[in-house]
Amino acid sequence: MRIPATTSNLGPGFDVLGMALALYNDIEVSVLPGKGPDQVEIAGEGADRLPRDGRNLVLRAFREALGWKFHHPLRWRMKNRIPLCRGLGSSGAARLGGALAAAALSRTGKDRWPDFVAAACRMEGHPDNVMPAFFGGLCGSYRVDRELRFFRLRRPVGLRAVVCIPELEVPTEKARRVLPKTVPLADAVRTAARLAVLVTAFEQRRYERLAAGMDDVLHQPYRKRLIPGLYEALSAARRAGAHGAALSGSGSAVFALSPTAAAARAGAAMARAFARRGLRSRSLVLDFDYRGAEVR
Repeated sequence: MRIPATTSNLGPGFDVLGMALALYNDIEVSVLPGKGPDQVEIAGEGADRLPRDGRNLVLRAFREALGWKFHHPLRWRMKNRIPLCRGLGSSGAARLGGALAAAALSRTGKDRWPDFVAAACRMEGHPDNVMPAFFGGLCGSYRVDRELRFFRLRRPVGLRAVVCIPELEVPTEKARRVLPKTVPLADAVRTAARLAVLVTAFEQRRYERLAAGMDDVLHQPYRKRLIPGLYEALSAARRAGAHGAALSGSGSAVFALSPTAAAARAGAAMARAFARRGLRSRSLVLDFDYRGAEVR
């Protein structure tokens, strides 16, 4: 299996919007003969500290999505390229990978695979990473009663994704704890307006509107205390030529949408902004992923 990284929120689309990126985790699973525990091999991101037993997030998602005990031990080989705790969908990719492994090994028909995707969303607690990781592209997710639904937005043309990743981990749970339970009415209205601008910017390919559309007052002002240099990095990306920039998910990575010609410059500008606040970082210029999760 190959699961893409994702950036979510894109500013005001909190827990709704997500975009798949061309940076991937690979998961290989095979059935072992006899009895015994699963075997887990991990390379790449997190190889020095991720658990290699039933506590591993991929294995936990597999068991929960499957709903019954698999009759043979499994060998798991994981090659992780998505950084951990940076707001790039590493936990969503792990949960989706485990759920899709359950779908494949239980020989469930592909017409029922969306049920396993929905299970991964339930485990994750929000759908904005899992849905684009599965379907690819730029997706919005919402619920009608208990039914999870999604829509795709138009593919960006002439843009690249620029991600700047500080050497700072921000666990999602910590980033959610700093958010208020209620927000001022003015902030709710501004968020609705900005989200409308953002959606129409993609649909009409009016990318000059992305700076306004990716402006956020719902979560970034509260999370900036966790990420020194956040606003400086976002401003630096725009000054370097990016159309818009926002915190990637719950951070600590920041994400910009840039014309191809300015993409590397925007990434370097964000890295310099973090460096001025004492944070090392690295920037990546990435394509968008439109294939979504692949199971072979």
